[in-house]
Amino acid sequence: MSRKNIVIAIDGFSSCGKSTVAKALAKKLHFVFIDSGAMYRAVTLYFQRNNIDLADNDAVLEALENIHIDFIPNPEKVQIHLNDEDVSEAIRTMEVSNYVSEVSAVKAVRTAMVKQQQSLGKKRNIVMDGRDIGTTVFPQADLKIFMTASPQVRAERRYAELTAKGEVLTMEEVKENLSHRDHIDSTREESPLRQAEDAIVLDNSELNQEEQLDFVVNLIKEKIGLAE
Repeated sequence: MSRKNIVIAIDGFSSCGKSTVAKALAKKLHFVFIDSGAMYRAVTLYFQRNNIDLADNDAVLEALENIHIDFIPNPEKVQIHLNDEDVSEAIRTMEVSNYVSEVSAVKAVRTAMVKQQQSLGKKRNIVMDGRDIGTTVFPQADLKIFMTASPQVRAERRYAELTAKGEVLTMEEVKENLSHRDHIDSTREESPLRQAEDAIVLDNSELNQEEQLDFVVNLIKEKIGLAE
C-alpha cells in the first residue's frame, strides 16, 4: 500500500455496532483499530475507582495526568490497558455505562483524549470509532461513516451483550441507559454527537455483520481506491 496514514472515521449512537464493524474493517485492511469509546470508559473507570468529583476541575486535571491508555493487539482481540492493567472487561459493565457520558462531557477529559487519538492517527493507518471522530478528532478523515439503528434494535443488542456477561438487568433499564446517553452525547457543549456533513449514513437495523462490512468495504473502494 503506497499511501500512508489513512484514517477511516466511524461515528454513531451507542450500541449501533460501530466497534464490531470497525474491528472487522481494520482486520480486513490490516489497519489498527482504535476504540475511542473505550478510552472514555477507561477514564470513567479510573474516576470511579478514585472517587474523582467531576465538579472539581483541579482533581480532574490531576487525575488525567495519571491516566495512560494503550491498545494491545493479541490474536483474539485488542486489549485496552489502563496504566498497564487490562481493563477490557471492567470498562464494559453497566456501572461504567451509567456514568461514561457524564465523564465524556467534561471539557478537560475530551481535550486529553482527543490529543491522544490524534497522535495515534499520525503514526499509522487507523479505523477509529466514536461520536466525534469525523467532526472533531479527524475532520479531514479519508472516509466518514455515521452509523445508526432503531432504538429497539440497539437495546436488544446491548441487552444481549450484557446478559451474556452475566449481568442481571431488565430491558427497560437498558433502554433508559441508552436514552440517557443519547441525550447527553447529543447535547453536550464539547464535541456533541452529530453527523458530519460529508459522512455517509449506514442504518444497520436490518443488516447482519457481513452485510455491514461489505457496505463499508465497497465505499472504501469507491472513495479511497484501496484494494483488498
